[in-house]
Amino acid sequence: MNFTSDNAAPAHPSVMAALARANDGYAASYGADAIMERVTARLRDIFEAPEAAVHLVATGTAANAIALACLCPPWATVYCHRFSHIEEDECGAPEFYSGGAKLTLVDGESARIDPDALQAALDHAERLRVQNVLRGALSLTNVTELGAVYSPEDVARLAAIAKGYGIPVHMDGARFANALIATGATPAEMTWKAGVDALSFGGTKNGLLGVEGVILFNPEKSWEFELRRKRGGHLFSKHRYLSAQMDAYLADDLWLTLARTANVRAADLARGLTAAGARLLHPADANMIFAELPRAAHRALRDAGAKYYFHPADHSLDGPAEEPLAARLVCSWCTTEGEVGDFLTALKTSRAGAG
Repeated sequence: MNFTSDNAAPAHPSVMAALARANDGYAASYGADAIMERVTARLRDIFEAPEAAVHLVATGTAANAIALACLCPPWATVYCHRFSHIEEDECGAPEFYSGGAKLTLVDGESARIDPDALQAALDHAERLRVQNVLRGALSLTNVTELGAVYSPEDVARLAAIAKGYGIPVHMDGARFANALIATGATPAEMTWKAGVDALSFGGTKNGLLGVEGVILFNPEKSWEFELRRKRGGHLFSKHRYLSAQMDAYLADDLWLTLARTANVRAADLARGLTAAGARLLHPADANMIFAELPRAAHRALRDAGAKYYFHPADHSLDGPAEEPLAARLVCSWCTTEGEVGDFLTALKTSRAGAG
């Protein structure tokens, strides 16, 4: 019953097998391997973008930070939600890799940027001159850090606002596959057709050992990305070990199959939590759930072996039994029906005991 994070899940066996195959013999280095050629062609086909530039890095932070550095100069700002990953979880990497670009934080429910709030933030810059940062880029996180999903229509509305001010749009797609499964959209509909210029295409949270893609729908930025990736220390010499993971991920739509499993398990868990009296704090659109339970229920769940994080993390099991405490629960590609069932059984047992 491990619901701590999809990062905690293992890599899919086919990914490990692909790494073993890539380890057999010699291959060209620094991304010139034959596997990477196949990955590039496949992603261009998946996204209906034959001219798109495709690059790989080992971490989501590198993907976001280097991509944003290509879109936003150091004297400008990136508009993002205040609970976005680039704001809360990347230790200033976007600012560092861009050479000093600022982050301007925008509000909206469940970590989805509110269009009116974005409009107001962009309008605010109208009064600013050389003394202040300029408008630089918009970054959207899909799935958001609070488990909600932007539909293609949501993305298009926000992108249209950004494009009205002449700024490009980046999407942090660490859980991009989960967002697609949740909406039924195609990759193209969720990205460039909606106005996205650059996508951080996640894999590590969805069954890969450690690789993320960056897809630049404007290939003119490709050479700059390559230079920034090398200068930033994120160009692998034995690049084929990144390529092999992504190749296995894309084969036979494994990436969508894994995300579908995670989303289905989360939906089952969300229904069970609601039936047991828990309060969902945000939409459980994909594979993350934020729920409020009494402290006594948390104690019983922990005693039964369930693992998950409080939200915020500094909640304590010590205190009044009925005080509600919020928690984050994440399902992964390998979360089983049995794990969900055991969790809900333990929860029901705790509630029955309390009654």
